[in-house]
Amino acid sequence: MAREPKLTTGEKAKVAWYVARMAKRGLADDRLTGGRVHQRDLERKVERVIEQARTREEQRDAKNNRRRK
Repeated sequence: MAREPKLTTGEKAKVAWYVARMAKRGLADDRLTGGRVHQRDLERKVERVIEQARTREEQRDAKNNRRRK
């Protein structure tokens, strides 16, 4: 399992916004369709933010390792 990166304040705000939108969609679901509200688009956005943070940390670590040598 990949480690979770530390998120910046802006990334935390984006993730919180997307989670809030997912919650809003969940509350707005009429439950007549079996509670199947489409949220995959927001899930992908959260995954993208986390992946960008992971990439940023990897680049930072690689840069720090080059300086140490």
